[in-house]
Amino acid sequence: MTRQRISRGQAAAQTAGPAESGAPAAVPAGTDPFAYAPAPESRATARLRPSYQVFVDGRFRDGRGESIKSINPADEEPLAEVSEAGPADVEDAIAAARRAFEGPWSAMPAAQRGKYLFRIARYIQERARELAVLETLDNGKPIKESRDFDIPAAAAHFFYYAGWADKLGYAGLGPDPRPLGVAGQVIPWNFPLLMAAWKIAPALATGNTVVLKPAETTPLTALVLAEIMADADLPPGVVNILPGGPSIGEALVSHRGIDKIAFTGSTEVGKLIQRGAAGTSKRLTLELGGKAANIVFDDAPLDQAVEGIVTGIFFNQGQVCCAGSRLLVQESIADEVVSALQRRLTTLRLGDPLDKNTDVGAINSAAQLAKIRQLTESGETEGATRWSPPCRIPRRGYWFAPTIFTGVSQAHRIAREEIFGPVLSVLTFRTPAEAVEKANNTAYGLSAGIWTEKGSRILSVAAQLRAGVVWANTFNRFDPAAPFGGYKESGYGREGGRHGLEAYVDV
Repeated sequence: MTRQRISRGQAAAQTAGPAESGAPAAVPAGTDPFAYAPAPESRATARLRPSYQVFVDGRFRDGRGESIKSINPADEEPLAEVSEAGPADVEDAIAAARRAFEGPWSAMPAAQRGKYLFRIARYIQERARELAVLETLDNGKPIKESRDFDIPAAAAHFFYYAGWADKLGYAGLGPDPRPLGVAGQVIPWNFPLLMAAWKIAPALATGNTVVLKPAETTPLTALVLAEIMADADLPPGVVNILPGGPSIGEALVSHRGIDKIAFTGSTEVGKLIQRGAAGTSKRLTLELGGKAANIVFDDAPLDQAVEGIVTGIFFNQGQVCCAGSRLLVQESIADEVVSALQRRLTTLRLGDPLDKNTDVGAINSAAQLAKIRQLTESGETEGATRWSPPCRIPRRGYWFAPTIFTGVSQAHRIAREEIFGPVLSVLTFRTPAEAVEKANNTAYGLSAGIWTEKGSRILSVAAQLRAGVVWANTFNRFDPAAPFGGYKESGYGREGGRHGLEAYVDV
């Protein structure tokens, strides 16, 4: 796979036109004086095994479902064989979680439970390099994102909730918050290990036990996390991990033995889960899709804003629920912002995700790539103008070049539907009131961004945005102590911070 940094002069001469594959025009070889030499991380660091098993009641065993191949999205080559769970494994895992909850785990002193979480966090740190490489192989994201964000953030969440384990009486949840029981958790493929940490850490800190289903395309780091938990001597049954497809997730969340459901994924699936939980005593939190507005006012620091726009939509190839996929720019500076953004995109490097120079990695799966292509084609069909920087697309794997659409109206599908890819729709506004109206004109309400030098404007606009998280002069900033969640079709409930404890206790 070839990575190349494109000079601004070349970019001006070779603006990419739309292609059926979504790929921009190729760059002539040998013309870039600023080319980067490859700097790949060793694949051997991941310590890949030929096969992986389900984790039930403190031990690994063959699942009763099908055996599938986990695929590297960067080259479509198999990574390992995964033994998937079957319905009987769901029954066994829930029974094991119930025994652990009613036995050693709920009876254990809270400070002791916290020690287990501290131990898990330290083991994640000790195996951080291995986990980062494995995450990149299985997911397709650049190694620098796995290394610098995903894995450290996963450890940080276990550290954070370890500190809460013996302080629940001071969390504002009443004098005697009690655990709910067995939590069924279903996580997505875009941040596999981090989403597992988001779900498992607060559940354990509050005294619950867990049955977790990782995404079928990215199960490997969750299964290594199971190894870490076994190494940490976590009592059997406290955490059970069942790789599998949608049928396993459905069996898990619909089971009568589940007291709490935590789901991160698509709005469509979230609605199905909500219907299934209606009329039952199950607690439910949903973190679903998004179509975030990133609002840039005419007094914004433009260089800083451009970096924030890039981070907002091209981080993890745009495969982020809170991605800033709608750019709302004040009309007087729209041309300047778009030009600066195009120049910045010509410096992004697309290629081997294990290369430390890579900025844009592979799309997670063929199915997701097909969805991105279908929606971007609709943008062109409906009259928006498409632009991508010139770059080479590897011949194998699932790839899509960073893409900007201008001339977008609120009626366009690319402005209404979640693309979940590296595609940015640019709209304009004249007044703050118009910006707020356009930002809120969506079925979603997960996140938003504001760029301005005026603190009063930040506070005024943020208060009017129907979004669970509003960033000011930054984007995609996370902290374990900060709650995260959405409104409307972006779900309900909060994860992270003190608020993340509330979803797992009965007060």
